[in-house]
Amino acid sequence: MATRKSDYSESSIRVLKGLEPVKQRPGMYTRTENPLHIVQEAIDNAADEALAGFCREIAVTLHADGSIAVSDDGRGIPVGLHPEEQVPVVEIVFTRLHAGGKFDKASGGAYSFSGGLHGVGVSVTNALSKKLEVEVWRDGQASRIVFAGGDVTQPLSSRPTEKGERRSGTQVRCWPDPKYFDSQTIPAGELMQLLRSKAVLLPGVKVTLFDEKSGRRQSWQYAEGLRGYLTESLAASGSGEPVIPLFEGAQFIAAGHDTFAEGEGAQWVVAWTEEGGLLRESYVNLIPTSAGGTHESGLREGLFAAVKGFIELHNLQPKGVKLLPEDVFARASFVLSAKVLDPQFQGQIKERLNSRDAVRLVSSLARPQLELWLNQHVEHGRKLAELVIKQAQARNRAAQKVEKKKGSGVAVLPGKLTDCESTDIARNELFLVEGDSAGGSAKMGRDKEFQAILPLRGKVLNTWETERDRLFANNEIHDIAVAIGVDPHGPNDEPDLSGLRYGRICILSDADVDGAHIQVLLLTLFFKHFPRLVERGHVFVARPPLYRVDVPALGKRPLRKLYCLDDGELQHVEDKLRKDGVREGSWSISRFKGLGEMNAEQLWETTMNPDTRRLLVVRFGQFDSIATAQTFTMLMGKGEAAARRAWLEERGNEAEVDI
Repeated sequence: MATRKSDYSESSIRVLKGLEPVKQRPGMYTRTENPLHIVQEAIDNAADEALAGFCREIAVTLHADGSIAVSDDGRGIPVGLHPEEQVPVVEIVFTRLHAGGKFDKASGGAYSFSGGLHGVGVSVTNALSKKLEVEVWRDGQASRIVFAGGDVTQPLSSRPTEKGERRSGTQVRCWPDPKYFDSQTIPAGELMQLLRSKAVLLPGVKVTLFDEKSGRRQSWQYAEGLRGYLTESLAASGSGEPVIPLFEGAQFIAAGHDTFAEGEGAQWVVAWTEEGGLLRESYVNLIPTSAGGTHESGLREGLFAAVKGFIELHNLQPKGVKLLPEDVFARASFVLSAKVLDPQFQGQIKERLNSRDAVRLVSSLARPQLELWLNQHVEHGRKLAELVIKQAQARNRAAQKVEKKKGSGVAVLPGKLTDCESTDIARNELFLVEGDSAGGSAKMGRDKEFQAILPLRGKVLNTWETERDRLFANNEIHDIAVAIGVDPHGPNDEPDLSGLRYGRICILSDADVDGAHIQVLLLTLFFKHFPRLVERGHVFVARPPLYRVDVPALGKRPLRKLYCLDDGELQHVEDKLRKDGVREGSWSISRFKGLGEMNAEQLWETTMNPDTRRLLVVRFGQFDSIATAQTFTMLMGKGEAAARRAWLEERGNEAEVDI
């Protein structure tokens, strides 16, 4: 019998070169709603020059023909030949992914601190522009190179600078290609906010926006920095006077620190108000992190520890009231600017910082400064404590109302369930953990305040063809249902969810093939018999790492432990270490055979800590329920072996392979 196996051959594998990956899948590299982010890449490069101390003015021009120009008076991108590639450096920067001046950390490179190290940057701007012009002034020369669709159309040309011409700097002018974006219009508010924030974070640097069509010009230049910005923003939002004076601080690591690199650190300003809107903005090396991340978590952790310590020291805490971090943070507005030597972001658009060390970095700097300030200004400390305790009491009252709705009939919880202390469903998490040994590490590593552990022994039953009234014959499924507090139901049922005990139900299994199988079996259970939990976003999959990479100390960087989810991420980390100048073979790689091999601290840091873990919510997706059910039947049905084999033979050539 003929099959389509022959369709999947050596010629089926296509290697994307140059900027082709960006053009094929622009959404992986930038936002495609509008071209703001590709312009931001050029703005970030100018800001990095200012951060390094070489730029005093950044100008953005919206031209009448739809193009956008970004210019600075920094050092200018090098235009000479690259020693290895023998191509002008400015051409490499705009035409090659993973090339730039920000990887070289080991030898005191051009940028000690910069916005990001993905290495795609302005090459994405070039790939997604119909045309792009770069002009560079440096070393007494004015140079120009022009691209179209990412390719060079006018090679680099240089001439001596004329009298009165600028001495150094770079100008990038791009014409975004409309075929890659939903809209060609750059949101004026977002662009102005971005430029204003650069001025705030770079005291003394002048940032200008000029719109050629309207003739309107705006400039921002702040000497006072974060404090003036937050005060001005709170006044504009009608938040009222802060409860205590603004708490501001800044600290950066000195040479010889055991954990952090020289120059890493943060500056912040925090205001607590009783009412009105909140302003919360954070940055890493001047990059706005609109989705927050580990640096914000560090600030929250440091503020909470300091305020809690003050309240305990002065015996201000009422009986029966337990303080949580959100009580301190609920009415806090802040602007936080962190400097991290090697920032790891979530995705190329850098909306969220993922660097685990940033939690400890910011927390260790903010906590002692706030503790000292509160104890020097006890009256202010008491006012803040009063606001925080009020928030905790309001939260407790809300939780008690929810508790009353549950009713008095409570099922006996499974004996192997290690429950959490909190009754706040929005915070509570249940981890369904593969194996007793991993369950032991999870119990020791968890936060017992809001994380519960239910260890599962062996493979869970394949429930795709199990009748609902036979489910509880299986002990593991019985324990899962009783622990979460919701009865099994079908897609057309309206189950009683008032007994739900956890806002997040997290599947935690090994990062290997067996772990993936257990994931599939549990996802089958939830899809078939608890669909309302999936629909409402209560089911998650935890992603523990498969590898740990131990990196020796190098230059400014101390000894590091890096965790990788899979082989692809391990390859990426090793490539990056080579680019950072770490000697080949000096790092060691450990493979976790299972969760049981991780100690409690490792499991907490990589997989369970809300600030540093990677947790995926399970959604139904775009497919209709009938098609999804048919697919599940083919994959999980007992009599479907022939259909599965045919499906694999037919679809094998669709597997994506990263070359």
